[in-house]
Amino acid sequence: MARREATVEDLRRVRDKAEIVKGELVIMTPAGGLHGYAVGRIYANLLGYEQRTKRGYALPDNVGFVVNLPNRGSFSPDVAFWTGGPLTRKFPEGAPIFAVEVRGDEDYAPEAERRIGAKRADYFAAGTLVVWDVDVLEEHVVRVYRATDPENPVFYRRGEHAEAEPALPGWSMPVDDLFPAA
Repeated sequence: MARREATVEDLRRVRDKAEIVKGELVIMTPAGGLHGYAVGRIYANLLGYEQRTKRGYALPDNVGFVVNLPNRGSFSPDVAFWTGGPLTRKFPEGAPIFAVEVRGDEDYAPEAERRIGAKRADYFAAGTLVVWDVDVLEEHVVRVYRATDPENPVFYRRGEHAEAEPALPGWSMPVDDLFPAA
């Protein structure tokens, strides 16, 4: 029996955060407190950029972006900035120009590194300009990957400001803001 490919309609019906990868719905696990804190802080900072520039939309966790790649039909980044047109009730069509993926407990094994790298490559293939790989659990760094040099991230650590050039000209935020006060 042939397996049926997951569709955007299937994605709309799932109650959990999910993405379409290799024709299947991939359910994403809920996040812990540090993960959620970092996601919230990035979104809040990015919302200020949206309001100042009026050049796109800062979008929080659990927004699905529909794409048409050989191995991927959607993304659901932890935070995103999208410039693809007016927002509607449907999933935004096309990739965000900036995507943030904050690592969870399951994102540290060799297989996880391969999965994260493949997703980042998919982001760039779909048109994303900058992807942040945020590690608030172990290394406490923001790795900034750019479509123009996808194999060589720039690392930002505590005490530094992470940026998202060229996707978000003039925007940055302190890495220290990703962590609750001690």
